[in-house]
Amino acid sequence: MTKQRTQLGFSLVEVLIALIIMSVGMLGIAGLYVQSMQAGRTSMLRHQAITLAGDIADRIRANPTGAAAYTAANGTDNNCVAYSTDCNIAEMAGHDILLWQAQAANFLPTFDDGTEQVVITYNAGTTPPTYTILVQWDEPTPDGNVQSFTMDVPVNPF
Repeated sequence: MTKQRTQLGFSLVEVLIALIIMSVGMLGIAGLYVQSMQAGRTSMLRHQAITLAGDIADRIRANPTGAAAYTAANGTDNNCVAYSTDCNIAEMAGHDILLWQAQAANFLPTFDDGTEQVVITYNAGTTPPTYTILVQWDEPTPDGNVQSFTMDVPVNPF
């Protein structure tokens, strides 16, 4: 009489295959986690850019005759908001730009090559005149493009 052997438990090959399948699944989950973290960062930076553009748009609307004074590359500290200082239109625009640039530097990643983060252009040829607000930031992207947000603001000076 021959004794028949019955298999009990798992073989080593089955355990190794199960580990490989679980490892591939865990790598996929880790990749999704990294991608969701990057998307969350991009979303947060885009929200900051939209908030910054809305802030300067409100400042321009509050000073509608500022016109080309808002297109200055650098703002100036004219102390317009402290101690009841009276500022003229251009000084207020310069002060607004200074505050706006400081906020952009605090909330968005800056460029290493000196590229401006925030730029305003003024087009007097449209009716009403239009300001174009560009906010851009340095964020690594797969295609190498610069992340930016643009807003057109028509302002009717009084």
